Amino acid sequence: MIFELLADMVKMGFIVFCLYAVFRAYMHWQQPARSMLLERRRLSVVSALVLVVLTLKVTEDVLGGESGPINRAILVFVHGNVSATLTAAFEYITLSGSASVLVPVVCVSTMALLCAERRYEPLLLGTSALIGAGLVYIVKTLVGRDRPELWPASWYSGSSFPSGHTLAVATTATAMALVSIHLWPSTHRWAIGAAFVWTVLMALSHLVLGGHWPTDALAAACIGAAIPLVLSLGFSFYRH
Repeated sequence: MIFELLADMVKMGFIVFCLYAVFRAYMHWQQPARSMLLERRRLSVVSALVLVVLTLKVTEDVLGGESGPINRAILVFVHGNVSATLTAAFEYITLSGSASVLVPVVCVSTMALLCAERRYEPLLLGTSALIGAGLVYIVKTLVGRDRPELWPASWYSGSSFPSGHTLAVATTATAMALVSIHLWPSTHRWAIGAAFVWTVLMALSHLVLGGHWPTDALAAACIGAAIPLVLSLGFSFYRH
């Protein structure tokens, strides 16, 4: 299994390298005026490609039923090594990704940015949230994966793949981090760190509470982070 995982990592790395090389060659050939922007945003472009390729790989494994044993093993290990106190804390973390929290946060933040006469930032935040919400519904409907039944988790409902809470948090957190970096460049480390921690805690909360398989959370985190990142890159290239 370890060798298979390493082989998959090498394969995905090669795919990302090839995709970036093709995209870079295309930009230099067809749009040389924007090639300098590509060099400045190289890390963002590579990160977006990694997230997209990883999402496709995880989705392929889910649809093919290849991730079942490791999913179960991880879920049992996490659930069995978390205390009741931490479990209660993770319930509150899960609530931070609910619509009752995220919708007001996104709406208030977007309105505040509009009142500050910003254009790019509220567009990025609002569009990311809408696309994320739409993708959750579409993918859940298409995949229709059953939720774990290793222990009672009756308050969860609907399809398991991907984790809606994790995707929504990853989308919101990444979009807000990008907005913060754009407005205050010196905050980039704190903004990225906060977005990463919130997303990881949200994903872990669903494993602890037994509502999702690990691949549900992993795919959701990748999709959610990729949405605002790809939009940000698209806006940047369009404006230039």
